[in-house]
Amino acid sequence: MTVEESREREVLDRIERARRRRPRVREERITLAHGAGGKATHALIDAVFLEAFRNPALEALADGAAVRAGGTRLAFTTDSYVVSPLFFPGGDIGDLAVNGTVNDLAVCGARPLYLSAAFVVEEGFPVEDLRRIADSMGAAARAAGVEVVTGDTKVVQRGKGDGCYVTTAGIGVLERPAELSATQVRPGDAVLVSGPVGDHGVTIMLARGGLDIEANLVSDTAPLHGLAGALLDAAPGARVLRDATRGGVATVLNEIATTAEAGVVIDEAAVPVRPEVAGAGELLGIDPLYVACEGRLVAVVPGEQSAVALAALHAHPLGAGAAVIGEVRADPPGLVLARTAFGGTRIVDLLVGDPLPRIC
Repeated sequence: MTVEESREREVLDRIERARRRRPRVREERITLAHGAGGKATHALIDAVFLEAFRNPALEALADGAAVRAGGTRLAFTTDSYVVSPLFFPGGDIGDLAVNGTVNDLAVCGARPLYLSAAFVVEEGFPVEDLRRIADSMGAAARAAGVEVVTGDTKVVQRGKGDGCYVTTAGIGVLERPAELSATQVRPGDAVLVSGPVGDHGVTIMLARGGLDIEANLVSDTAPLHGLAGALLDAAPGARVLRDATRGGVATVLNEIATTAEAGVVIDEAAVPVRPEVAGAGELLGIDPLYVACEGRLVAVVPGEQSAVALAALHAHPLGAGAAVIGEVRADPPGLVLARTAFGGTRIVDLLVGDPLPRIC
């Protein structure tokens, strides 16, 4: 057994031991790492929320839940937005909240219909900024073809709310027969991403200031339901779609590999990354694979449908930079591997720590 095979076997054994243990949170208090989308986030969800609310729809741990109302199949999702700063190149917390919820429904295979919006506003927050956020949400909703039909507003004391937080929930209708789930993933499937990764996360980092880096970057925030629908029409055998938000593409692929009990092997050179994102990541010591997107989806489709799926993405304005970045294999189960430019292979594990908090 080679050194690399021995190391992979050790990781596999560790994962299997972890699966047998009852999930628990090691920390006594919540840290920023619990909101970064990596290992700490997964441990918190498994040990606290999944244990408390366990049911079949929740156990899928997808971007949204597929539910039934009479004979109608629906998708339902909710999300909170605490991005800092509230306004950034290419968007703001308002359109981010609308697009993020639309996208969670889109990757369930649904046509988004209605949203709710709840605001937690800090005492002293400028009314003009709140109006700007609401106007942005309204414009994003109209562009996505959805309506904000209910909501709520709360005001907290000065210094207790960091400006404004937004929570949105959404409901959509599942009109296609496809059952999208990582459990459907099989060896031989192809892995695609719909465009350059990491734009949003790096844009937010640079917008916060304090970094002597100049880059002509804007957030990729956009509604993906049209793109997702085009892909599903072209590749009806699609296994699973995910939007690569917190934790980036690396986290999504790890979640898919773990659920499918399969290996995912990607080619680093095939992953589309803008030079500005790659450069900023190199300076900050952050792999773009872990950096959040807000207008990109990851798709796993049968290998024989990869060409038509890629063509469908390329034909849509939001998928012009799409690429096939890897494949699913039987081994190593539960692991994501990346073939490097130097001809080697590295393990792409779940994110550890909190290098990118408050990015959505």
